[in-house]
Amino acid sequence: MPALHVPPTPATSWYRRRGKRGLDVAVALPLLLLTLPVLALAALLLWLQPGQRSVLFRQLRPGLHAQLFTLYKLQTMTEARDAHGQLLPDAQRLTRLGRWLRATSLDELPQLWNVLRGDISLVGPRPLLPEYLPLYSPEQARRHAVRPGITGWAQINGRNAISWEQKFRYDVWYVERVSFALDLRILALTAGRVLGAHGVSAPGQATTQAFRGSAPSSE
Repeated sequence: MPALHVPPTPATSWYRRRGKRGLDVAVALPLLLLTLPVLALAALLLWLQPGQRSVLFRQLRPGLHAQLFTLYKLQTMTEARDAHGQLLPDAQRLTRLGRWLRATSLDELPQLWNVLRGDISLVGPRPLLPEYLPLYSPEQARRHAVRPGITGWAQINGRNAISWEQKFRYDVWYVERVSFALDLRILALTAGRVLGAHGVSAPGQATTQAFRGSAPSSE
């Protein structure tokens, strides 16, 4: 896969270069330790689900400067297939337990390990699929100028209920304004969004619709 050209960002601050990583470790480590019992219980319940082959979801995602890393989540869908061996649609493979884990964002807890590894940050643009990389406009590609995050400005402003173009505008807005105060604000607002289960999926969709590229500008 050809390297993605990430346009330059504004001059870096001390927080962007050092402080952000310190905040990530200071929050992610105790949070991971505190939630281990919850993770263990969720993993056990998933393992008991019919048709569940694995409790941990692993997938390559592009991170800082589009470098690939392995993302970890709880597996919320089964491997159920049709008579031809093809995976069934997401809506049919998403179990009741999986839907609840997504609504509460508990399926995201394994990503705290990604934070500790330095793959992602607590706050940043969500890590998407590698096949989206060639579809980004130069402006949208700027989302890869910072580490991706578990939560971000787009997540507290609609999550999956807004368009891809709007998500990317929010991502770039964040990239241009990274600061300690903004990250604390996003983390605080995320707690409220998670408790309210806002924007888990687009209206009428079980999961997020794939990005097919932005429509050409009429200008």
